[in-house]
Amino acid sequence: MKRRNKSAVLAVAAAMALAMGSAMAEDSTSAAIDEYRQMLQDGNPAELFEMDGEALWTEARGPKGATLEACDLGKGPGVTEGVFVELPRYFEDTDKVQDLESRLVTCMVELQGLDRADIVENGKWGQGERANVTALATWIASQSRGMSFNLPQDHEEERLAYEVGKRVFFQRGGQYDFSCATCHGQENIRIRLQELPYLSKDPGDGVGIAAWPAYRVSSGQMWTMQHRLNDCFRQQRFPEPDFVSDVTVALGVYMGVQAKGAKSIASAIKR
Repeated sequence: MKRRNKSAVLAVAAAMALAMGSAMAEDSTSAAIDEYRQMLQDGNPAELFEMDGEALWTEARGPKGATLEACDLGKGPGVTEGVFVELPRYFEDTDKVQDLESRLVTCMVELQGLDRADIVENGKWGQGERANVTALATWIASQSRGMSFNLPQDHEEERLAYEVGKRVFFQRGGQYDFSCATCHGQENIRIRLQELPYLSKDPGDGVGIAAWPAYRVSSGQMWTMQHRLNDCFRQQRFPEPDFVSDVTVALGVYMGVQAKGAKSIASAIKR
């Protein structure tokens, strides 16, 4: 009897040691990741994209030879400060809920006379006019750095977009039967060394939607929220949505509303 008790005690002790070792390894890994992220902050290449975006805002371009200084991003023509943390939102002139990128496309088409198809249907990430949208979005997002997200939900179309985005966030499908919530609907989830924020609630300052646009070190590219969402669909083995599609805008509304109060760190840097 005593021998069995001794064996049980030893088994419990061994299990506790393994658990403590696992916890210590977890803490060590998290500390190493935090240190790596801190090192990345020195010399963020996103600053170069911000400079390009600022120049594009005031450059006369397109068939109409116009600048984007008359573009209304939600706070009046030409205003860029503070707009990022209140997008997506409803715009009366298009009768649509638009995020930063889709609104920029509208302005580039209407004010400068650029071809929408060249940007949306035929465009490629990091190339041509779509690359210009990325640069513009990067600069404009930087004008709201440190500000808290506070998306409007006054218009019925904004509330509808939120509900659509919520449904898409939890909808399972694709070859792996994944949803956005599979990776981002619970606490303390990680893929390899990548922590996955809990996005169906406020994930905290500079996390989730509050960190994009961001420079991706692994790809050497600047990624906007549209690009990030598109790649999520790809990884889920869903059909990839069109650039500035209604579904990606709706997802932006859902995540943005859920992130109310979180402070933006865009333009950030990611591994």
